[in-house]
Amino acid sequence: MAVSLKSYGTCSLGANSFNRRNGRWVSPQAAVVPNFHLPMRSLEIKNSTSSDSIKALRLITALKTPYLADGRFDLEAYDALMNMQIRNGAEAVIVGGTTGEGHLMSWDEHIMLIGHTVNCFGGSIKVIGNTGSNSTREAIHASEQGFAIGMHAALHINPYYGKTSLEGLVAHLEAVLSMGPSIIYNVPSRTGQDIPPSVIQQLAQHANMAGVKECMGNKRVKEYTDQDIVVWSGNDDECHDSRWGFGATGVISVTSNLIPGLMHELMFGGPNTKLNSKLMPLIDWLFREPNPIGINTALAQLGVVRPVFRLPYVPLSLARREEFVNIVKEIGREHFIGNKDVQVLDDDDFILVGRY
Repeated sequence: MAVSLKSYGTCSLGANSFNRRNGRWVSPQAAVVPNFHLPMRSLEIKNSTSSDSIKALRLITALKTPYLADGRFDLEAYDALMNMQIRNGAEAVIVGGTTGEGHLMSWDEHIMLIGHTVNCFGGSIKVIGNTGSNSTREAIHASEQGFAIGMHAALHINPYYGKTSLEGLVAHLEAVLSMGPSIIYNVPSRTGQDIPPSVIQQLAQHANMAGVKECMGNKRVKEYTDQDIVVWSGNDDECHDSRWGFGATGVISVTSNLIPGLMHELMFGGPNTKLNSKLMPLIDWLFREPNPIGINTALAQLGVVRPVFRLPYVPLSLARREEFVNIVKEIGREHFIGNKDVQVLDDDDFILVGRY
C-alpha cells in the first residue's frame, strides 16, 4: 500500500507568501495568537486588590533580603525588618526587587518569600512582588503564582539585555498587566532601554495599571502627573521634590530600609527642605556603588542583618564604612532601625557566598 507524504515546507506557504512576478519572498503579516489560557485566579478577598488601593500608597520600601551564613534566607531577620517597616509607617514593600536581590534568587525562593510575606504581614502592609522578567513567559507564570498566593500587586520591568521593539514592549507589558494590579518600573540605567511616555500613555488605559516607578527624573514625573498618571519616584535623592513639587504620589525607596520614620515624614509631612538636605549625605553614600551594595553594608553595620553577601556583591570599603558611622551619628542613631550601636566592622567579619 503506497503512502502519500504531504510536505509542509516553505513551498506550501501559499500564494500570498511568494510573489511569482518578481520571484521574491514576501513576509506574511505577523499573526497575534490570542492567549487562550484561563487565568489561574482566585476570587477570595485575600487575593483581591484594586489598582486604586495601590495608587494611594505614599511610602513603599524596596526591602532588603537578609541571609544566613550559608546564603539561605534569614527569615527571622527578614521578619524583624518587616515589623520595623510596619511600625515606622511604611505602607507597602517590594519583595525580591533589585534591593531585595530577586535577580539572585531561584523562582522557588522568590515565590516562597512573597508567600511568606503575605502570610505573615499581608494584613498590615501591602505586599508587591517583583515578578517581572525579560521573558514574557516567566513574568506571566511568576505573576500568576504571586497573585495566587495573595500578593497585592506586581512590579514589572521592561525586557532587559534581550531588548525588544516598542511594539514588543507594549505587547510584553500588556500580557503581564492582565494578571493583576501592577506597577511598571522604568530604570534605563539597568535595563538599557527607556520606556517612553508613548508606551506608558498606552498602558495607562489598562484597568490593572497602578502607575509607574520612574527613574528618569522629575521632568518625566511632571509629564505623567499632568496626565493624571500615578508616579512614584525611583530616586531617593529626588523624591522630596518629586512628591511636593512635581506631583508624584510618593517614593519606592531604598533609604527607608534604614530610616523608615524619617522617610515617612518626608512623604507625609509636607515640604521639608531642611530634613531633605539633612538626609542627602546618607542617600549619596548609599548610591556611590550600585545598589544594593550600600544598603547591605549599612544594615550589617547596624547589626540588624548578618554581614553575609551573595556574590557578586561585596561590602563597601573600610573607609566608606567609617564614613557611614559618622553619618549615623550626624543624623542620630535613634532615627535608624535596630537598637545596637553602629559598628565599622572588619573586612574579615563579612561572609561572601558564591554557592547557595
